[in-house]
Amino acid sequence: TTGASSNSDPSAIVESMEDNPEGGCHIYRNGYYRSGISVVEGILEVNIIQMMSIQTTESQAENSLVDFVVTCQGSLPTDVCTVVSDPTCQVSKSVVCNPVTISDECLLTIRRSFEEPGTYCINITLGDDSSQALASALISVNGGEST
Repeated sequence: TTGASSNSDPSAIVESMEDNPEGGCHIYRNGYYRSGISVVEGILEVNIIQMMSIQTTESQAENSLVDFVVTCQGSLPTDVCTVVSDPTCQVSKSVVCNPVTISDECLLTIRRSFEEPGTYCINITLGDDSSQALASALISVNGGEST
């Protein structure tokens, strides 16, 4: 079918459709189109500025807790995801995502648990409705201590 405006508006859209049972349906559009573009700043950069081991009681000794202090530039994130992988960053061991509320400055502390000593790759992703930014680090967890 072909449709066009009956007036001489140069922005009128002409659309044609061809039904082709063998190759599916094809749509051809000719004419002028308008679209709105919204420019958003987004989250521009994420940095892990500190990693601290948390001292645990003897009953919690099987899990090592590590706090990651993270900063970012640009818009404020609404969620944070942490992916813990093997040292090559290829095999994911756990993924944890949480909503965050940051009101002023992009500075947050993320606490994660490690079940056993070892070297891990950490990917921390901060996101909002229109952007995401990632920071990665290798961490060595040593039964209550991390480097």
